[in-house]
Amino acid sequence: MADTAKTSSQRPQLSNSMRSSSYLSDHQQYRPPQHRIPESHHGIDTVVEDSSPSKSPKLPFNGVPSPEHPPIIVDSGVSHSYSHPNCAPPVGHRSDRLIATLFYKGSDHNALPRSTSGGLSRSRSPAKSGLADSTESLPPNMAPTTSMDEFPLEPPTQESEQLDHLYGSYVSPLCITSFLHLMSTFPLPDGAEEPHSSHRCLDNQENPRVVELTLTPAPSPSYLSLADLRKHELIYRFEQEWNVDVALQRDVLWRKHPRLVVFDMDSTLITQEVIDLLAETIQDPPDLAERVAGITHRAMMGELNFESSFRERVALLKGLPATLFEDLRPVLDVTNGVRELLKALKRLGVKTAVLSGGFLPLTGWLAKELGIDYAHANEVVIENGKLTGEVKGIIVGKERKRDLLVEIAQKEGIDLSQVIAVGDGANDLLMMEKAGLGVAWNAKPTVQMEASARLNGQSMLDLLYLFGFTGEEVDMLIS
Repeated sequence: MADTAKTSSQRPQLSNSMRSSSYLSDHQQYRPPQHRIPESHHGIDTVVEDSSPSKSPKLPFNGVPSPEHPPIIVDSGVSHSYSHPNCAPPVGHRSDRLIATLFYKGSDHNALPRSTSGGLSRSRSPAKSGLADSTESLPPNMAPTTSMDEFPLEPPTQESEQLDHLYGSYVSPLCITSFLHLMSTFPLPDGAEEPHSSHRCLDNQENPRVVELTLTPAPSPSYLSLADLRKHELIYRFEQEWNVDVALQRDVLWRKHPRLVVFDMDSTLITQEVIDLLAETIQDPPDLAERVAGITHRAMMGELNFESSFRERVALLKGLPATLFEDLRPVLDVTNGVRELLKALKRLGVKTAVLSGGFLPLTGWLAKELGIDYAHANEVVIENGKLTGEVKGIIVGKERKRDLLVEIAQKEGIDLSQVIAVGDGANDLLMMEKAGLGVAWNAKPTVQMEASARLNGQSMLDLLYLFGFTGEEVDMLIS
């Protein structure tokens, strides 16, 4: 029994000196933190065992840095630099920027049907209503050319569901993303920095019809010239998929400050062809319209050049009264936006000219009505108040249009880089090539592929967006 008592007395006892102030620390192997936390944050031990405020010293104040207390720097990851790759380049460097202007090709954007929720309706635009939902045949106005020698890249097949129908009848964010991804596939110049881009919605922030993108740097010219880039198959496919026109220009000073704009007349300044109007208006002989159409068809098939076909058609007018040109004046339908565009150009101090393969009596009158500075067309021979069926002087064909453009620019002291030429036919290609920028306006397919830029919209005012103007600025110019 004594041994038992002795053993009991030797059992370990948890004395006060061995106790801590924490039950959790004693019985659950709790290990307190190495560093005390501020007294405003009480731990579980303090709450359970001792609710009195901690006596630990406060953290030192580091508001004023000193050698003993250096400042604490935290990298937030946010850059506050006000520079951007599309700002002015550093001294001694030149900017290398490409401007891409995207035009949605749907119907009049302001007249698009709206859904009950207030957004744009997703229904197919009228501009595409005539296309068949078949990939077996390609409509003739969709392919750039039928000759693979002239345009060796494969034309795209027609999609039964354009992407703008899915993502919005305007230039959608996904459309912009898709375009930037496309451009990233082209090689950059050697040693170029990472590509950057910025964009502006030129007409409407919410549902823009026209968006301007600035790409830095431009794709390497040693890989693709700007002319070849404009014709690239990927660009063409993108336009068809998203129902847009893409205009690519170098970001140079002359882009924003043109000094001469030259227009074709038929199907450009006006919506009709004058020679066809004459044939439709004249009732005697009754088959005149059919005969004129036959000559036009032969010219389109390449059997006749422009000069020969024009002389043949004028010969059919022999004996008709010269007053027929006056009778046609009220019939002429000026293209939407032309009057406002010419007013804006005049306020900007830009000279204008119309170079037409039609008839001077009508072209000269229209130029005076619209306030155009220069007018050149074919002068028909009139004797005793009747047409002789002959033409005086040089026929205003493609070569003559190019030469007249150069002559007017020289007379006004204007560099060709500040000249813009707008037309729709093959006889406009040479003057469009000579100008700093050639614009195909609702043009024939081959002309659209050869021109520097193409517009297939509802209003000729779209030309001002190529200068970099916003819708607000356009309104100021035409107000």
